[in-house]
Amino acid sequence: MKIIADLHLHSRFSRATSREMRIPQMARMAKLKGIGLLGSTDFTHPGWLDELNRNLIEAGPGLYSYDGVKFILTCEVSNIYTRGGALRRVHHVIYCPSFDAVEKINKFLGRFGTLTSDGRPTLGLDSEAMLEAILSLSPESFIIPAHIWTPWFAMFGSKSGFDTVEECFGKYSKEIFAVETGLSSDPPMNWRLSALDRFTLVSNSDAHSPARMGREANVLDIEPSFFELKDALKQKDPKRMLATIEFFPQEGKYHYDGHRNCEVRLKPSESIEKKNICPVCGKPMTLGVLHRIEDLADRPEGYRPENAIPFYSIIPLAEIIAEAKGMGRDTMGVTKVYEHICNSLDGEFNVLLWANIDEIAKQAGTQIAEGIERMRKGQVKVQEGYDGVFGTVSVFADKKKGGDDEIEEDDREQLSLF
Repeated sequence: MKIIADLHLHSRFSRATSREMRIPQMARMAKLKGIGLLGSTDFTHPGWLDELNRNLIEAGPGLYSYDGVKFILTCEVSNIYTRGGALRRVHHVIYCPSFDAVEKINKFLGRFGTLTSDGRPTLGLDSEAMLEAILSLSPESFIIPAHIWTPWFAMFGSKSGFDTVEECFGKYSKEIFAVETGLSSDPPMNWRLSALDRFTLVSNSDAHSPARMGREANVLDIEPSFFELKDALKQKDPKRMLATIEFFPQEGKYHYDGHRNCEVRLKPSESIEKKNICPVCGKPMTLGVLHRIEDLADRPEGYRPENAIPFYSIIPLAEIIAEAKGMGRDTMGVTKVYEHICNSLDGEFNVLLWANIDEIAKQAGTQIAEGIERMRKGQVKVQEGYDGVFGTVSVFADKKKGGDDEIEEDDREQLSLF
């Protein structure tokens, strides 16, 4: 059974997250997009855990549902600790098979941070020690390191991460079988590291609002089940883990190097020439994902491993509609067109990836259909993101696009300009 899964999101209890991130709204948006399996998000937060218990019904082994949409129990945690004489800041997504397992894990994690302060709690807990404890409390649970290349909060982050999975997780490294590539990198960038060959590369939205759900996702051929999902990822089975759906990585807010305050955006070779110092203010720049990959890569650009899982690069449908119409991405006019197209053609992912272009033109008009066709062919114009500033990707060369992710609702329309 082919299913699209987005396994890392956030609830309304997480910082800088839309009030609309509630189970009913999440399920409604999942149906519009064609997402069949969602991470529950934020199970460490008591308020959200209560909502999960009240809304979700058991639907199979380690599986829950709401209005036909399946969920598995997940949360993201921020681990901040000292190791090897350096401050480490690493984010992880925890996956649990049951509410009983969640209760045990929450009780343990609560010793290292305040779980009520944020849906993504900050814990003074070493990554290796956390994994050891989670496996002892719930052997079927597992961890996936989150957005592994993000400079400030990631396993391979240039500011406070590690150089290898083994360095981060020590004797429990073999218990890590998948890593999340994040918005600022795509599979070809990760293929350049032979050390990542054994891991399944997963992609998730890390969404802070319903509209951003599915901007990255996974295509699986499994019977929905916590244990079937875990095994497909653990085995890196190409018959079950079919593909990932990717942001164009240039649009990620940490793709290039730079200094936001000085509006300096540089590719790695330019940064190296300047000794990674901002040419405007003379302070160190934030080194982006591309730079960090260049530091750790042992393969040339363009290398493809034999066991590589395929991927699709997409631009969210609402962004294509907005660009075609010259409107803000989150305006009512774009939303109405978006919902009509999704309801007419079996969801956003079918429209972006598989639907016949002529059929799209009938429902959406020739310009939107042309934008989708250009996206499928990779005919896009990009401006790279840097130092927390999202990049832009356009399918129409004579128009411009902008956007932001973790901005409150009232600000979104002003920022989503073309």
